[in-house]
Amino acid sequence: MRGSAEFADLEAYRAFIDEIVGRRNAAQGKRIAAERTYLQALPAHRTTDFEEVIVTVSSTGGFTLRKVFYTVPSRLIGHRLRVRLYDDRLELLMGGTQLMILPRGRAHPDGRHDQVVNYHHVIHSLRRKPMALLNLIYRDKLFPRLAYRRAFEALIAHLPEKMACKVTVELLALAHDRGCERELAEELDGVLDAGQLPDPVALRRRFGPDPSAFPTVTVQQVGLDSYDALVAPTAWMGETA
Repeated sequence: MRGSAEFADLEAYRAFIDEIVGRRNAAQGKRIAAERTYLQALPAHRTTDFEEVIVTVSSTGGFTLRKVFYTVPSRLIGHRLRVRLYDDRLELLMGGTQLMILPRGRAHPDGRHDQVVNYHHVIHSLRRKPMALLNLIYRDKLFPRLAYRRAFEALIAHLPEKMACKVTVELLALAHDRGCERELAEELDGVLDAGQLPDPVALRRRFGPDPSAFPTVTVQQVGLDSYDALVAPTAWMGETA
C-alpha cells in the first residue's frame, strides 16, 4: 500500500492508520450517519486497555520486560513493582501509588534485546564507578543528546580511558544536578566545533551557582521584653473582667 512496512516512529504509524481509516469512512459517510442515531452513549469508565505484570528491580537499577531493559531510580532496587503495559508506555505502581511513566520499548526484529535508559536513573551509580561507562551495553542510549556522545568520543580519542570516562560522567552529573541538559549540550557543541576538549572545571563554574548571587540573610535576635509586651495587655484585660 505504501511500499514499505518501516515507520520512523509510533506516531508515524498511527498517522498512517488514521489516514486509511478516515479515507474508508469518508466513502461510507451516508451509512455511518444513518447508524449514528442508534448508537448508545459511551461507558462512564474506560475499559481495561493494558496488561498488568509484576517485576522486581534488580541490583543493576532496572528490570527486563518483553526483551527490553528499563532503568528506574536506584531507590527502587529490590522492590516489586506493578507495571501496566500499554502499547506506547509503561505505568509503574507500588501498591496503588503511581511512581512514574516510561516510554515502551520494543525488542529488535531479529530478537535482540533493547533498552530504555534514562541517565538520571543511573548517574549516582556511575559516579561511584565511572569506568563502568566504557563497557555499558546501553552506553549510546545513556546520552540524552548527541553533544554528550560527541564529547565522549572526543575524550576517548585523546585521553586515557579512565580519564575520558570520569570526565563524561562529570558532564552527565552536571546536567543532572543543575538541570542544564540543553544549555550544557549547546556549550559542548561549541567547544567540540572549536576543536577543543570539554573542561569540566570551567563548565562547572559556568553552570554552577554564583556565590555572589546568593542573598544575604540577616537574622535578628528577638528580645524577651517583646513577649512581655504581648502578655501584659492580656493580663490587664483579665483583671478588668
